[in-house]
Amino acid sequence: MAAFPSTLLEAVRYFTDQTRALTCLAEIRWPKGVRCPTCGSQAVMFLRSRRLWKCKTDHPKRQFSAKVGTIMEDSPIGLDKWLPAMWLIANCKNGVSSHELARDLHVTQKTAWFMLHRIRLAMQDQHGGKLGGPGGTIVEVDETYIGGKARSMNAARRRKAVRGKGSAYATPRAIVLGVLERGGRVRLRSLKRASRWDLWTEILAAVEPGTE
Repeated sequence: MAAFPSTLLEAVRYFTDQTRALTCLAEIRWPKGVRCPTCGSQAVMFLRSRRLWKCKTDHPKRQFSAKVGTIMEDSPIGLDKWLPAMWLIANCKNGVSSHELARDLHVTQKTAWFMLHRIRLAMQDQHGGKLGGPGGTIVEVDETYIGGKARSMNAARRRKAVRGKGSAYATPRAIVLGVLERGGRVRLRSLKRASRWDLWTEILAAVEPGTE
């Protein structure tokens, strides 16, 4: 692998090449050679036209990409966006906002927010930050509102508390989402809104597929 980029500009240029980005991710994920994520076999072949690998062992889900089993799975966002985002977040000591990430990668703020939350979650521990997993693991999810009720506030305090929030979700209280793995870890996240889209995005980022 060529010298790893040392600046954001170099990272963007480096990972613009799809072949180079895929090679880099594969070398980081499988330093001892590509393995099938389903059966663990190294008897795989690369389908160049589709940029996928195919396991030579006969079983379901023989074809797989480098994204399978990672925070990038089920995301249409390309590696040319994901990898520079990871580089930027890992190298920025003061943190990165979704607006800054959107400007740097030329994506929407909503896309940048989605990527930022998944990457931050993955950096929490060596297991990728996701809770649960197939095999009977149960994860509980619930949101709650913390703080005084609106009817207990004077009019000026209430207006200040809900300022900048959409009318459909305006609340003077803090919204906190909790994700608990029974007998295991827990994740807490402060939210600006508690719409279905916001909650579902957080659940997908925090919980392994196949979890009850």
